[in-house]
Amino acid sequence: MTQKQPARGGAVARQAAMLCQDRAFQLYLDRRRRAKFGIDESTLPDGTHNEQDARDWLIAACQINSRAELDSNPAARQTFRIIRNRFNRWRAKQKGEKNQ
Repeated sequence: MTQKQPARGGAVARQAAMLCQDRAFQLYLDRRRRAKFGIDESTLPDGTHNEQDARDWLIAACQINSRAELDSNPAARQTFRIIRNRFNRWRAKQKGEKNQ
């Protein structure tokens, strides 16, 4: 008899994991925190947030205990989509500024 593997997250949880691994998302969190709290770049330099920080921030923002919950919790999934959309707009703006 084989034991079932513990349930892992579905598609949304995997998207969240990939987002947390994205160095651009980690940079976004650095700059977001500086802007939100008026922190100087010398105090919170680019590259401060890592994958674990991004994960911790995301689960706190979505009010969940694990990214796997994103697939079964509609409110958390909606919050994640808002976060992802804001990040994508920020990234597009960054790319646009580099091309000017």
